[in-house]
Amino acid sequence: MSSLTRREAVERARLVAVRSYVIELDLTAADSFTSRTVVEFSCTEPGAESFAELKGAQTAHVTLNGAEVPIVDGRVKLAGLAAENRLEARFTARYSPSGEGILRFVDPEDGQTYLYGQAPLDDAQRMFVCFDQPDLKAPMTLTVHAPEEWTVRGNAAVARRDGGRWEFAQTPPLSTYLFSFIAGPWHRLEREHDGIALGLLCRRSLAAGLDADADALFAATAAAFDRYHELFGVRYPFGKYDQAFVPGFAGGAVENPALVNYREEFLFRAGATDSDRHRRFVVMAHEMAHMWFGNLVTLRWWDDVWLNEAFAELMGWRVAGETGRHPAAAADFAIWRERWGYLADERPSTHPVAPDGIADTAVAFQNFDGISYAKGAAALRQLAVHLGDEVFLSGLREYFRRYRFGNAALTDFLAVIGDAAGRDLTGWAELWLRSTGANTLRPLPARAAGGPAGLTVEQSGRPLRPHRLTVSAFASDGSVLRVPFTIDAAATTVPGIAAAPAGTVLLLNDGDDTYAKVRFDPFSRAALPAVLPDLEDPLARAVIWASVMDAVRDGGEIPPSEFLALLVAALPAERQEGIFEEVLTFARESLARRGLIPFGPLAEVCTAALAAAAPGSGRQLATARALAGVAGVPLLRSWLGDDAPEGLVIDADLRWSLLLRLAALGSADPDEIAAEERRDPSSTGAERAAACRAAFPSAEAKAAAWEALVHDSNPRLAIANAEAFWQAGQEALTDGYAERYFTDVPAMLEGRYLPAALKVVRFAFPVYSPRALASADALLRTDLDPLLRREIADGADELRRWT
Repeated sequence: MSSLTRREAVERARLVAVRSYVIELDLTAADSFTSRTVVEFSCTEPGAESFAELKGAQTAHVTLNGAEVPIVDGRVKLAGLAAENRLEARFTARYSPSGEGILRFVDPEDGQTYLYGQAPLDDAQRMFVCFDQPDLKAPMTLTVHAPEEWTVRGNAAVARRDGGRWEFAQTPPLSTYLFSFIAGPWHRLEREHDGIALGLLCRRSLAAGLDADADALFAATAAAFDRYHELFGVRYPFGKYDQAFVPGFAGGAVENPALVNYREEFLFRAGATDSDRHRRFVVMAHEMAHMWFGNLVTLRWWDDVWLNEAFAELMGWRVAGETGRHPAAAADFAIWRERWGYLADERPSTHPVAPDGIADTAVAFQNFDGISYAKGAAALRQLAVHLGDEVFLSGLREYFRRYRFGNAALTDFLAVIGDAAGRDLTGWAELWLRSTGANTLRPLPARAAGGPAGLTVEQSGRPLRPHRLTVSAFASDGSVLRVPFTIDAAATTVPGIAAAPAGTVLLLNDGDDTYAKVRFDPFSRAALPAVLPDLEDPLARAVIWASVMDAVRDGGEIPPSEFLALLVAALPAERQEGIFEEVLTFARESLARRGLIPFGPLAEVCTAALAAAAPGSGRQLATARALAGVAGVPLLRSWLGDDAPEGLVIDADLRWSLLLRLAALGSADPDEIAAEERRDPSSTGAERAAACRAAFPSAEAKAAAWEALVHDSNPRLAIANAEAFWQAGQEALTDGYAERYFTDVPAMLEGRYLPAALKVVRFAFPVYSPRALASADALLRTDLDPLLRREIADGADELRRWT
């Protein structure tokens, strides 16, 4: 089926202006739905030809101005267009098992059925006939027929209900990819804040969890709205605001106007750490930011994905910190999200934040990554630092005013922000948005113990960029000297930071004001084990840890043994859960599972941190989860046998974590996994059980897991099998699959919701087998699907770094 090209989209937007969509969905049948659509649109050149889209129909009847028109390869042929036109379509289609179009989910706990519609990027055409591109916005009016006992929600408020017939108000102009609805016996809670009707929804079997968390969720939503109204000076433009925790969702969250959908993991089934709640609020604030960045003002074409995602990323983290709901948000961004951007920027698949070559919609899927999100957010934050926050915000307010309910591109954004700043931002964009790669900043001090010091900062990488940042000297006695400076060349001398004694850590980019990798001089590296545990500033600690991990990964500038010594010295004292989790995850996944450091010291670090945590605290739960991933069999068995530390509740999620580690060690057999799945008959339980079976070291378990990750139509189960398949120490069992991967990888994409399929491809890459490199290189020399080429090239690059 053809993917819409940029050239086609530009030509169609020149010819067509969509006046309105009237959509009617009949959801009363068990295995399929019926869609009726009326599209009113105009044409600038009467007599011209164009096309609309309709994908996945079993039976279809489509007319243009009363005359039947053909559908060829998912395209509705429109010839002889009039100045004003009426396109009508009626079709039936099956519900999706994987996530595109209308997904049908049957709750394994109570047998109830739930439906929801997802349109990104080009799946609106699976639900109604449309002109499926972002710059052909139009108002939408939805009617849904559903079983009378169901609840239905959409992008607008309910205007009228008559039994099972739900009529919704007309929306403001929307892009087709933002259309959504949910239908089923949802559990729904309602509040109001500042004139905005708020709703929270989940399936009935999770009602108790939603009820317990509702006050916190509503309060967080209200706080985010208040802060966005202050920052943007533009009120929320879509009336009501529903947030639904939907089952079977393959993504994390999606920003449908007035109906945000989240994966159910954000509705905590049992205990939650502070980090869990902090990061959930960041996601909530991110999706709310999209109501302005993406929904009110929408990208014109997919090369400006960053206009949506980088802004939402930046503002989500900012609002999380400024509302006080994530006090260490800046630190968490640096250690988690910004580091994601640096990793993506080193891979073969790196691309500019704002590329100028997204040829079609299929290629656009590749750019929902660490570049568009994290690097884009860091670049925008750096721009705000340079221009001043008030100038930056005044430009955003004008941007919303000028392009309200319209579309914009990079040039439009630069013009508006540049006008507010009184400067031309074209050069800035070329350096930060149109180029790739991160600069590396390195201190070159002439420093000896007890002697004078001078500091030269060297910048490498191309292009060289201007960086405004702070260098700080952290001494072992707790004193700090901070000096702001700017570097815009290959090297610069920093005044005012001379004669730093031995035992001091010099940190470039303290405050994380610019996007650049930083390194340490040998004296600072030697001082880190003594200074880092007592350093008070969580952002400084996050920047230090991120820089150390990058130096370990980047050609072994810091050897794994030195990293392990620092981890043992400093990590047990780490107060910020997000930093603790990310450092330990790197140690476990990148080093221990590759045999570069032993598991034992990691377990000792976690044990020490656990002993220091207050019983029953989120900190205790966070360190217990970490320990569950690295501990040996005796501890794992004792916890499963109810011999846990005081205050620690071994809830369902923690039990699964313990069982996964036991399975990987060969100490949890299939019968025990099956018994745990009976104990937790939820969809999450099914996924965790699949992961445990995939991790178990037997030929039968590996064969079954491989079959599932290649062919299972349930994307969540396929992803679970892929994530757990490769386990350190199981090479004798899995080496054969390292070569089989490259034969089976096209089938991993076939017939699956694309974002989920790409996750399967990524997680199933043979991460511990150097033999895979030859097979990867051979496949990359063939005529390969661009999406597969990207994933395989990136997987091979990561493997090569550690081989």
